[in-house]
Amino acid sequence: MAVYRRGRVWWYRFTWNGKPIRESTKQTNRRVAEQIEAAHKTSLAKGEVGIRQKKRTPTLDEFAENDFLPHVRSRFADKRSTLAYYQIQVRHLTGFPPLASAPVDAVTPEIISGFVDKCRAAEYEVSSINRALQVLRRMRRLAVEWGRVEKAMAPISLLPGERRRERVLSPAEETAYLQAAQAIGEKKLEAYTRALKGIRATQRGQRPAEPEDPLRMRDVATILADEGTRPEECHRLEWEQIRDGAMHVPFGKTANARRSIPLTARVAALLEVRKATAKSRWVFPAPTESGHIEQSSLKKDHAKACKTAGIEYFPPYTLRHTCLTLWSAYMDPYTLAYFAGHSDFATTRRYVHPNMEIGREAMERARAAQGGHSSGHSAGNGSPDHSTPEGRKGINGKGLDWYARVDSNHRPFAPEAKALAPSLLFSLG
Repeated sequence: MAVYRRGRVWWYRFTWNGKPIRESTKQTNRRVAEQIEAAHKTSLAKGEVGIRQKKRTPTLDEFAENDFLPHVRSRFADKRSTLAYYQIQVRHLTGFPPLASAPVDAVTPEIISGFVDKCRAAEYEVSSINRALQVLRRMRRLAVEWGRVEKAMAPISLLPGERRRERVLSPAEETAYLQAAQAIGEKKLEAYTRALKGIRATQRGQRPAEPEDPLRMRDVATILADEGTRPEECHRLEWEQIRDGAMHVPFGKTANARRSIPLTARVAALLEVRKATAKSRWVFPAPTESGHIEQSSLKKDHAKACKTAGIEYFPPYTLRHTCLTLWSAYMDPYTLAYFAGHSDFATTRRYVHPNMEIGREAMERARAAQGGHSSGHSAGNGSPDHSTPEGRKGINGKGLDWYARVDSNHRPFAPEAKALAPSLLFSLG
């Protein structure tokens, strides 16, 4: 062992692949210093033949805090809703101690089942549980890509029975909702007008608080119902995106979210009214951190509009779903996918609900068109029907139940085929 002492501390020195290596062991005992030198040589030898020391796998909580969340914050810095979604789901996952303390590659189906049972006991919807499981799958996939995990992991399956957005508002429900939203805004304006003439305002000099954009709920609902935008796309709409008779969405949830949607006459009229009094770059400004309205900004007014209209509560996204379903009866699927901003065509199929009446009419037209076609091989034109044994028997009068075509896949002729004249054989094509 090439160890030597400098002062009271032992050092070691050796050459590896022509490169001198000299380091201090920080030990005063020679025996221990020799063991450290031997360990260093062993480590170098293992590395040369591809053997690596197994790294410690971080727990799910450690990976989320040190790797996943910093990645999410940097990637979705300009998408507040997406960032909040991941942060909420990570907090949800790490809130279950057996899951948070388990190494990423040791999250067993039993632990996942325990997490699901906890969520069910708290009366979580299946869709909410599946969103958390999807984030868990993404975390494990990134752990593999980043080299934090060295072994294969069991796949995570989502729960069945998830409810999808299938509700479509009828024209009467949509009209009732928009009228209710307008009535709510008008009541706010009437209350403000009465307050201006009240005792506090006229005699005490107390000016009432002006209502914050009272018709905002009506305008947002109209855009969702007429333009089919996602709610968050409507929330962060800017005036510079409204030009040339269209709404230009610069970015959004998917890669195909960037698109231009023509304005309907109703949407163009309400935007013109709002533009006349606009003081912000946002179409729907609000005193929030982002400067525009958020999902929570409309929560109370939306619930009140549903109650006033006398219809069952629905999420605002249903207005987009209703719009796209209406468009599907008049647009081809590719145009619909573009206006909807879908990257996956399978998503577009969810919005295309079969119209039984239109389908029945198309089937009748197809049947009528088929009824006018003649194949030319029926008994009505004097030609034998070669598709039946009786028709094939009439070929040569000998009752041979077989035939051949020139463009068919040729095989060696059977003995009886050679007895026929070539001209008769190929006349059947």
